[in-house]
Amino acid sequence: MELSRKGPGLLLRDIRKGEDPQVAAVVRLLAEVRPDILLLTDIDHDLTLLSLHALRDRIATAGPDYPHLFAPAQNAGRDIGVDLDADGRRQEPEDALGFGFFTGDNGMALLSRYPLAAGARDFSARLWRDLPGNLMAGAELPAAAQDVLPLSSVAHWAVPLTLPGGQLTVLAFSATPPVFDGPEDRNGRRNHDEVIFWRHYLDGAFGAVPQNLVLMGNANLDPEDGEGRHAAIRTLLADPRLQDPAPRDPAAAEEATPGQRGDPARDTANWTDPVPGNLRVDYVLPAADLTVLGSGTRWPAPDSLAARASRHALVWVDIDWPPGR
Repeated sequence: MELSRKGPGLLLRDIRKGEDPQVAAVVRLLAEVRPDILLLTDIDHDLTLLSLHALRDRIATAGPDYPHLFAPAQNAGRDIGVDLDADGRRQEPEDALGFGFFTGDNGMALLSRYPLAAGARDFSARLWRDLPGNLMAGAELPAAAQDVLPLSSVAHWAVPLTLPGGQLTVLAFSATPPVFDGPEDRNGRRNHDEVIFWRHYLDGAFGAVPQNLVLMGNANLDPEDGEGRHAAIRTLLADPRLQDPAPRDPAAAEEATPGQRGDPARDTANWTDPVPGNLRVDYVLPAADLTVLGSGTRWPAPDSLAARASRHALVWVDIDWPPGR
């Protein structure tokens, strides 16, 4: 929902003052869609979750109540005193574990109507170099960076929730954009590996895989258009253990980027300037054996409520629950 600001504490200020039009649009949009489980990306994180609690309370005044929150410390903006990009300067946004101007910049949060179950897993501290088959080689990272740089630019989580009739595990992430680098394609390589992490997870590389799961997040990667190593997201979309409901909004097709190869109705980001153009970068991919009842997006068409909330579309998927009934 692009609930990030230019400094720490500013999001909390905007939520509490009650005068920010974007926050108001986010609240109204969620009141209309009323998701039971909500993943927000690009939301500033603070250690005690003051902003998230304030936002949750503001949403509850107009729409759904989310008593259960998951948002541990994340990598975006977290500086550890290492010159990660080897430009001779430290403590720049590029030197954070994930790009950010301050600790918690551009984070993410999971909000749920249903209780958190035991066994949540946070993979965000795993080093990039430890991912099987990683593309770190060629990224021209200094040795000091290779020893400390995690795969996650923000976070990778597996969060089990207790729903009536069973448990559902949310696999959540937000990947770095595959741009803003040089010919070494450092961000493109990391983005690829942040996305492909989930294939290794589903293969059981990090432990037992739960039965009922939904993978959701901002991959910052379109399967056809824009920058990036498209094979990573294509791999997930084609994985037989997942299903792609292919949510769409016909309004997005009306603003198709010229020369676009993918279905413009499936785009989820309204970037019109003119690069990178409109892209599909946000995904909700349920396990293949779950029954999908419906799906869609709220395309941020000009002057719409969705556009006032974010340049990213809200992506929704309805699942028949409990499974197998």
